[in-house]
Amino acid sequence: MAMMLGGNSLFPANANGNNSALYQNAQDFNQRAVSFMPGAQTPLMLPGGSGSGGPFNMGPLQHQLPPQPPSSGAGSVHSAGAGGSGSMGGGGNGPLTSGSSGGGSGFGGGGGGAGGSESGEPSPPSIIFQPPVRPGRGMEGRHIGLRANHFEIKLPKGFLHHYDVSIMPDKCPRRINREIVDIMVNSMHHQKYFFNQRPVFDGRKNLYTRDPLPFGTDRLELEVTLPGEGSKDRVFKVMMKYLGEVSLFALEEALEGRRQNIPAEAVNALDVVMRHLPSLQYTPVGRSFFQPPEMNDHPLGSGREVWFGFHQSVRPSHWKMMLNIDVSATAFYKAQTVCEFLCDVLEIQIRDLEEYNKKPLSDCNRVKFTKEIKGLKIEITHCGQMRRKYRVCNVTRRSASTQSFPLQMENGQTLECTVAKYFAERYKMKLRYPMLPCLQVGLENKHTYLPLEVCNIVSGQRCIKKLTDSQTSTMIKATARSAPDREREINNLVRKANFSHDSHLQTFGIQVQTRMADIGGRVLPAPKIQYGGRSKAQALPQQGSGTCAASSSLPASRSKCGPSPASLRSAQCARTR
Repeated sequence: MAMMLGGNSLFPANANGNNSALYQNAQDFNQRAVSFMPGAQTPLMLPGGSGSGGPFNMGPLQHQLPPQPPSSGAGSVHSAGAGGSGSMGGGGNGPLTSGSSGGGSGFGGGGGGAGGSESGEPSPPSIIFQPPVRPGRGMEGRHIGLRANHFEIKLPKGFLHHYDVSIMPDKCPRRINREIVDIMVNSMHHQKYFFNQRPVFDGRKNLYTRDPLPFGTDRLELEVTLPGEGSKDRVFKVMMKYLGEVSLFALEEALEGRRQNIPAEAVNALDVVMRHLPSLQYTPVGRSFFQPPEMNDHPLGSGREVWFGFHQSVRPSHWKMMLNIDVSATAFYKAQTVCEFLCDVLEIQIRDLEEYNKKPLSDCNRVKFTKEIKGLKIEITHCGQMRRKYRVCNVTRRSASTQSFPLQMENGQTLECTVAKYFAERYKMKLRYPMLPCLQVGLENKHTYLPLEVCNIVSGQRCIKKLTDSQTSTMIKATARSAPDREREINNLVRKANFSHDSHLQTFGIQVQTRMADIGGRVLPAPKIQYGGRSKAQALPQQGSGTCAASSSLPASRSKCGPSPASLRSAQCARTR
């Protein structure tokens, strides 16, 4: 016999699989149901009607199985009303329906009285299923007060307003999209749409405001000019369309237990609000934000270094929303010249590059350099204020003094010209390292070559390649923190965030507590360690470690110290929890 109530509960059924297990009243059902759920402290059902001897209303179960029209033949199930006593039919495996008080009722095949109202419409369920009460909390060990890196968020009332954003051209990264929307909102030409508003944007398609924008449900198209970095300005077209309201009442009901599911749309909107300003101030990576180190504190080698930052996410908790903040670290490529990057990869000094004016790079060193720089973004330095950016697609086999490309002349002729000669004639620039290879950037069929000495590594590029064992070890040592140090760093991050002065949070009416959440925990007693042969001696660790003095130890197969196959061999041993 099994019992299933809703999705995760149990409903009584016979061993042969049919649903003809019968109960004469709600008290009978409760007494039997509790035997399947010993932790239940309250009745699983409440009586749903009056009358003596009649079966109880199965109200909410009508939502679990699709209703079928009543039938008088075998296998049908009549509605289970709560009126006068009725016969209980035998056999049958049909679905369950609920009805109001009527002349009788039954489960199974024919024989049950007619249930439901006179019009034939089922009445709303009148029985409420109450989940079992938690049997109790842990009592082992001693109580201890803990602090979690969660900070309470006080939510506003009402609604947020959701807009779809399309930016053309649509191939820009999130950083550029955020700059475009930020310029659009703060532009004097568009103040009639965004006056006293602080919209938040996720960098892709979603924009949220506290109050509706004045263009209503119409489609809004605006032009935004993004200043170029030494080059001509770029013009983008931004299109906005109203999608609807995001209810914060639904989120409040879910947190208070009056709603079954947490509305994901509201949680996502709050997450965008909390992440908007950090996304403009730091380098976002996933749910974390990073900033370059002030000094060359933690180099990893091969042009990589450790960047520190913080992780941030909005999470629903019991009765409230919480902001989870934690310290984070990852590897980035160091912003430096490509020549310095080459020295880091080859593990040489910058002065050693003078030797490569006599001979080019060996194939081994060139391949090693290519693996590291391929796919990275570089910016040029030989065009004055115009710092145009490219992505490296390859490294040439030939040096700048011998690598040639087809040069289109003014008279229409095409001549082969070396990279070193082109820079000498076009930019009046004599290369310092003409024997070093060139970077091929852009598309490979475009034949765009750049000498290493006119290129810089663009800042803010995360290293997605696998770290070496040495780099991994350095990363672990650089990021290791004790619990007090980690707590101190998290509190410093919260103070630096200065949530109370965030204009976007103020506009949306969101407040963030600056104190960590206080929770309770329990310290379990340390397990005893048994060692020795026939003596069965035991050691009790103190402060996470213990010392056991013995001349013998248990065999590996019988040792109770843990899953390790090694036995205790030394007279003095320390076990760390």
